[in-house]
Amino acid sequence: MAVGKYKYYFKKPKSEITKDVFRWLMITGVVAIATTSPYFINNLLSARKRFGKYPKQKIQNTFYKFKKQGLISIRQENHQIYISLTEEGRKKAGWLQIDSLKIVKPKRWDKKWRLVVFDIAQTKKLSREAFRGKLKEIGFHPFQKSIWIHPFDCRAEIELLRKFFSLSDKELSLITAENIGNDADWQKIFKLV
Repeated sequence: MAVGKYKYYFKKPKSEITKDVFRWLMITGVVAIATTSPYFINNLLSARKRFGKYPKQKIQNTFYKFKKQGLISIRQENHQIYISLTEEGRKKAGWLQIDSLKIVKPKRWDKKWRLVVFDIAQTKKLSREAFRGKLKEIGFHPFQKSIWIHPFDCRAEIELLRKFFSLSDKELSLITAENIGNDADWQKIFKLV
């Protein structure tokens, strides 16, 4: 996904099967598949019907590729195969959460402002621009150059962005304020009045 003239610094998988496998492993955490039969892929398909739309060879190749790249770990124990994302796999799959990230609008505004303050080094320029682009995409507006504002609770979303972009507490802060001086103007911008 393009962010202004910049792109996120990670490479997103292009194939739908890769996205489906990542989503499945992110949601389930660890997958246990019975090994009582030598037909691993058949057992895998029965464990997850969604993969039925893909040729068996393509599914097998995807898991093999993930294993070779160190994105998943596969271990066998007591007639079960356990498949899980490695730390590197979780990082690569993080784009799924980032792409679907949005701030939920509550029924009533709590009359508080959320200010994201960030100071990301010039050496991380690409990350900084991607982070800024994502803030804009999820509904933030620039308050100042490195301070962005939103009216709704977004702690979980900002924490997810912090982890995804590997930002320290010194690089990123979230401040909740009741009065920002020109509330009426911001209320109009966010269509709160």
